[in-house]
Amino acid sequence: MDPLLIRNVFLVPLGRDEPAATHPVDIHIEDGRVTEVGRGLPPDADTRVHDADGRWIIPGLWDHHVHLGQVAMTNVRLDLSTTRSPEEATHIVAERLAMRPDTPLVAFGHRSATWHREPTVAELDAVSETMPIILISGDAHHAWLNSVALRSLGLAEREDVVREAEWFAAYADLETVVGQEATPETYRRAQADAAAKGIVGVVDFEFSGGADEWAGRWADGADLLRLRMATYAEGLDSVINRGLRTGDPLPGCEFATMGPLKIISDGSLNTRTAWCCDPYADSGDLMFPKGYANQTSHDLRMLMLRAHQNGLEVAVHAIGDAAVREALDSFDVTGAHGSIEHAQLIQEADARHLAATGVRGSVQPAHLLDDRDVTEYCWPDRMDRCFALRWMYDAGVPLRFGSDAPVAPLDPWLAIGAAVHRSGDAREPWNPGQSLTAREALAASTDGWGTLAAGHPGDVVLLDSDPLAAVGDSAATGGYLRSMGVAATYSHGRLIAPLWD
Repeated sequence: MDPLLIRNVFLVPLGRDEPAATHPVDIHIEDGRVTEVGRGLPPDADTRVHDADGRWIIPGLWDHHVHLGQVAMTNVRLDLSTTRSPEEATHIVAERLAMRPDTPLVAFGHRSATWHREPTVAELDAVSETMPIILISGDAHHAWLNSVALRSLGLAEREDVVREAEWFAAYADLETVVGQEATPETYRRAQADAAAKGIVGVVDFEFSGGADEWAGRWADGADLLRLRMATYAEGLDSVINRGLRTGDPLPGCEFATMGPLKIISDGSLNTRTAWCCDPYADSGDLMFPKGYANQTSHDLRMLMLRAHQNGLEVAVHAIGDAAVREALDSFDVTGAHGSIEHAQLIQEADARHLAATGVRGSVQPAHLLDDRDVTEYCWPDRMDRCFALRWMYDAGVPLRFGSDAPVAPLDPWLAIGAAVHRSGDAREPWNPGQSLTAREALAASTDGWGTLAAGHPGDVVLLDSDPLAAVGDSAATGGYLRSMGVAATYSHGRLIAPLWD
C-alpha cells in the first residue's frame, strides 16, 4: 500500500504528566508503521494525503476480550437483557416463537441472579415441546433450555439450567442444532461496526474454530481488524503440533497472530459460580456457597506450564478473589506470562501481587454497569473490592481494557466512560475512589502504546473531539466519552472506517 500522510492533527497525550498538544502535526505512515511525526512533512509522489482538519489522533483501540463469533450472531438472537423474571422471559419467548413457529429459538442476555426464583425447564416446555429453545445468560456461563433442546444437544434431563463447563462443551454443537452459523459476512459486519468505533484489533476468545477456520474467513473478506486468536485446552495439542507460538502469524491471515491459551478457572457472578474467599450472601440455596474452581491447583498449573514451555502466553479467567489469588500463585510457580481476565473481585494485597508478577490485568469496565445490582444482592459485603481499577493502576498493573462482547457491547467508549464514571444511570458512582481519569482509561485501551510516535504501528484513529477535554464532573465526562465521535480508523495504514460518507 502506498505511504499515507495525515495532515493537521493534534496528538492526544497519554503519558501520566504529558502536556496537551499546542499545535497540529502531520503523521507519516509507510509499510504499516508510523515513520515520522512532525510539522509540514512533505509528501512523496506516491503518498496518499488525508487532511484531518484539526481533529485529534490516538493509537488504534484494542478490545482485549471478545467472543467474535457470538458477536457476529447477535443480530439473529432474541435479546432478553431487559427481562426481570422467568415469567417475563417466557412471555417474550412465546411471542417470538408464535411469529416463527418452525424455527429453533436462541436468545441471549437474561441475568437471573436477582430474579425472585430460579427458572425451570418445565416452563419452557410449556412454551414448546417440539421446537428447541435455548436462552443463553448474559454472562454466557449458563443456559436455560427446554427438554427438546437438552436432548438435541445430548444433555441429561434436568429441571434447572446448564452451567459452566457442561454448557461450554454443548455450545460447540449449537450451530448444528439450530441451523444458524456465523458466516464470513457476519464476521466482517461485526468487524466493521467495531472499526467505526475506533477499534483496530481484538483478542478473540471464541470457543470454536481455529487457525484453519480463520484462514477461510480471512480469504472470504473477514479481514478488517487485527486479530489475536486464543485457544482452549481442547485445541492446545493442535496449536503445539503446528508450532504456533504467541505472536506467530496465522497461516493465510495477513494481520492475525496466535494469541494465548485461555483457561476458565472459575465461573461468574451472575451464575454464582465465581470462586470467592467468602460465601455469597444468598449461599443458603447454593450447592457451592463460595462458588468453585474449575480445575485443581495441580491441573491448572500443569496446563499453564505446558503452554509456557511451548511459547504460549496464558489468559486465566478469574472473577472471584479466591480464583484471582490462585491464578497469581500459579503464575508465580510456573513462570508463565500473560493476563488475568476480569479480576472482578480482588483483595488490595493481590492487586500489588498482580503488579509484581508483570501479568496484565485484562478488565472489562462496562461489566460494572450490568453487575452493580447483582453485586449488591450477592456480594453486599465486598462491593468496595469490585472492579478495583485504581488499586491496580496505582500498583503498576499493566491494564488492558475490553468488553467480553457480547456480554457487554463491543464499544471501547462505553468501557472508557464506565472506568471514569462508575454508573450507568442517575445513581451516584459505585466506589468512585476506584475510578480512573479519562487519560488513564484511554491509555488502557490502546494495547499498551502511549502517545502516537514514530515506530508505532500504523493503526491510528481520528476523533472529532479532544477525549481529554475538561467538560465537568465524572458524570459529564463519562457521557462525553460514551458519545465520542470517531471520524476515521486506519489499520496498517489502510482506511477501515470512512472519514467522509
